[in-house]
Amino acid sequence: MTLKTPKITIAVDGFSSTGKSTVAKRLAKELGYIYVDTGAMYRAVTVYAMQHDLINKTDFDKDLLVNSLDNIELEFIYNKKLGFAEIYLNGKNIEKKIRSLEVSNFVSPVATVSEVRRFLVDKQRLMGLNKGVVMDGRDIGSVVFPDAEVKIFLTANAKIRAERRLLELKEKGFEGNFDEILQNVMDRDHIDSTRADSPLIKVDDAVEIDASYINKEEQFQEVLSIVQKVLNE
Repeated sequence: MTLKTPKITIAVDGFSSTGKSTVAKRLAKELGYIYVDTGAMYRAVTVYAMQHDLINKTDFDKDLLVNSLDNIELEFIYNKKLGFAEIYLNGKNIEKKIRSLEVSNFVSPVATVSEVRRFLVDKQRLMGLNKGVVMDGRDIGSVVFPDAEVKIFLTANAKIRAERRLLELKEKGFEGNFDEILQNVMDRDHIDSTRADSPLIKVDDAVEIDASYINKEEQFQEVLSIVQKVLNE
């Protein structure tokens, strides 16, 4: 049953594979809010770069990607069967494609490009213009919505996150190697935390939750209690 609530902005930031998307999706459904997966947007731009041979293991043509941004159309379309919105790149559903390890290996370099970040942040701010939104990513509370009424920052042990990521890949029908996934997790942490433009940080007014040793239900209930406290105030 959807609760009747006032409209606020909820920012869910944190490291990869900490359960950001899972908890944010469920929270949006509980509140009757819009859910926006900003990570999917960066992954979609990465897919575009891969499709047009702009990035590979040895080269990354940042300038050509920047010059191609006007050719990138992103859209979230709600899938009633799945219960959440899937991302479309230039009219094509790429929801499954963006979750592959191949895309994971390239998304952080793409996300360091300032022009890409500005391009997507503008879109994200438009999506949350009227509040009533739960948005997850790396810089929601610090850059996209610094005035969000609720800011959550999720973290967890790298090995535990790699194990979860491996399980997630297998559930989606992808193959995965634990050591390779762990390295990817650590590499992404480093790139996300040290990039010059909008690095992954915990802002002072965010509530940090360590998801290493709690299950999804416990994580959700902890986040929900924080949100309900703010709504009651």
